[in-house]
Amino acid sequence: MLEIFAAMLSFIVPAFNEESVLVGTLQAIHTAARASGRPYEVIVADDASTDATVEIATQNGATVVAANCRQIAGTRNTGARYAKGGWLFFVDADTVINPSALQSALRVFEHGAVGGGCLARFHDAAPLYARLLLIGMGFFMRVAGISSGAFMFCTRAAFDAVGGFDEKLYGGEDAAMSAALKRQGRFMVLGTRVDTSGRRVRAMSGLALLWSLVCMAFNPSGMLAQRESVKKIWYDPDRSEKNERSHPLSRQASNAAALLIVASLATVPLWIIPWPHALETGPLAWVRYFATAIVNHVGLVLWPCAWYLIRGINKTPRWPERVKLLVIVALCLWFGWRAATGVFDFWWYL
Repeated sequence: MLEIFAAMLSFIVPAFNEESVLVGTLQAIHTAARASGRPYEVIVADDASTDATVEIATQNGATVVAANCRQIAGTRNTGARYAKGGWLFFVDADTVINPSALQSALRVFEHGAVGGGCLARFHDAAPLYARLLLIGMGFFMRVAGISSGAFMFCTRAAFDAVGGFDEKLYGGEDAAMSAALKRQGRFMVLGTRVDTSGRRVRAMSGLALLWSLVCMAFNPSGMLAQRESVKKIWYDPDRSEKNERSHPLSRQASNAAALLIVASLATVPLWIIPWPHALETGPLAWVRYFATAIVNHVGLVLWPCAWYLIRGINKTPRWPERVKLLVIVALCLWFGWRAATGVFDFWWYL
């Protein structure tokens, strides 16, 4: 039976064909872990890589375990099964952590939390719409207490209690894990940021990515439980730059349209507050009309978001967390209702 050392930090890195990014990830983990002054181990869970991932991991001081799952949840769980530390840190292979993020996570543990996560930012090239989207999603995730898998951490006891990541999911397993851990105790999403790669958003057109997110919001079980539905986002086997540069003109046009949508959402107060009478006509009025239409249509996703949060309220043991979720649900329902009536009016009077 695997011996667990309560004071040890275990870093688990799921990897599939990550030779281009893995060195930086592992070096950053070593730097942050050494700065903490605590004993640690680094485990790379290799998911049947066909490149030099295994060799690079070994050369950079990691223990390699074979996962062969071709699924991110199963790969993380495989790495955790071999981990000997009492505190588990899951770091994506294209994510660079820093000493500040690790120290913040350790302080969370020391104050009795069972787990948490950090927000992420792109450290390399990424379309502007994706940068704005990441900021907006980060705000919602921190308020709702949902961590991405880029850098997530939990105690070994909490991990074992929830049974690890849900292996029925091919995507969104980090959100499901966040919800499960919150049922075990305090779960905190920190404002400290880690750096992650923009390769996924570079490899997809902006409209295609936004549409995938909308479909996931309205049909999470249908999308996230099927590999083919999320393959392009998380399981595309082509990790090369040539895939990111294909169809540049069509992709740029799609990204520009996505930027228009995200910018409308980011500037929503401008479109919903009362305007002076002098601005109710003319070009600015048409800009407001169409921007409001965009905001209202996208705002419909607040309905499934509210449903997701409602389902988690009764499963949350801590009353402060329940109250917070109730407030968020109320806001989602209020703005979702306004969005629905706005969409109805748009198509009725078009």
